[in-house]
Amino acid sequence: MRILVAGGGIGGLGAALALARRGHEVRVFERSAEFREIGAGIQLGPNVFKMFDRLGLREAILDRVAIPGALVMRCALKGHEITRVPLGEGFLARFGQPYAVIHRADLHGVLLAACAAHPSITLTTGRAARDYSRIGAQVSLHFEDGSSERGDLVIGADGLWSRIRTAMLGAEKPVVSGHIAYRAVLPMGEVPDGIPRDEVVLHAGPRLHLVHYPLRRGELMNLVAVFHSTEYSEGWDQAGDPVLLKKHFARTRPEVRAMLGKIETWKYWVLCDREPKRGWQDGGAVLLGDAAHPMLQYLAQGANMALEDALCLADMLDALPLPQALAAYEEARVLRTGRVQSMARIYGEIYHAADVRAELRDAMLRGRPPEAAWEGMAWLYDGPDWQAP
Repeated sequence: MRILVAGGGIGGLGAALALARRGHEVRVFERSAEFREIGAGIQLGPNVFKMFDRLGLREAILDRVAIPGALVMRCALKGHEITRVPLGEGFLARFGQPYAVIHRADLHGVLLAACAAHPSITLTTGRAARDYSRIGAQVSLHFEDGSSERGDLVIGADGLWSRIRTAMLGAEKPVVSGHIAYRAVLPMGEVPDGIPRDEVVLHAGPRLHLVHYPLRRGELMNLVAVFHSTEYSEGWDQAGDPVLLKKHFARTRPEVRAMLGKIETWKYWVLCDREPKRGWQDGGAVLLGDAAHPMLQYLAQGANMALEDALCLADMLDALPLPQALAAYEEARVLRTGRVQSMARIYGEIYHAADVRAELRDAMLRGRPPEAAWEGMAWLYDGPDWQAP
């Protein structure tokens, strides 16, 4: 088939690569002037390493990641350790795959290089998808400049504010969580003394948290500070106000404030998602990644789910005629992604608990053996579990 992909992010490129390797001709259209990813760190669970294996990208990814020793939650106000999840040999034995962290641009770059090298993939920048229409057995993708391209299938991988989703399901604003995320990266040599360099550490506090972990084989430290706010603006690349950030974190531990104080320039985004919903396809177009199931970042699974989508869609198109394949893809993915969307909201409440709720959280997690922590995430990391007919 001739497949048109709207959106050149991680999900769009992953889908292009998976489909081209099955013999399809794929054209990827990116609205920006270049293919690039905004942001910094991404956490990679065992589930997405299965997708890297299938795409033939495992070694290229492992060459760019940092492998943390543990996931750690600490109290942002009092400093005590709430829980620790080891990620070493026991974790690897349980799940058969590692847990890693990577710079978003590095993951995107691996996918982009693989797509650029594939003869059946055409990459085009500066063309923003507007909507699509059915023309007999084919579908036409329309762009904001008035031009169109015709193919057999349109994939909407154009993110939270997807124009393809709007054309398919109608205009519907995302759900604004009321949480603002500030992000920055810090050279590892500038990290204050006493801060672990080889762990994913989350400092949890009332209506806020700070998470930090290494990137680029330990050369950088990724920082994401989240707090509740009524502010709202679209996009991932707004300039953040350090004064506002410090005000929200004023009551936190000295080590938390020391980390924040090392950063002078911050970027922020407003955390949004949508209610889990069916209706991702109509026989000629299909949604993928954030266009289908945007989620809050508290389970660190947005990019992972998009790459699972990509492989699932390719499998279904291999096994079934087009309309049935799209329906089977949605059926295989909607409950899993809906569960991640729902659980991400719950994890946000756990991280940001205050007073007695925070005490209950600490009591429930304190002293938890590693095996219990691993089994608590098995529903996510043991997957995905679709089977093509």
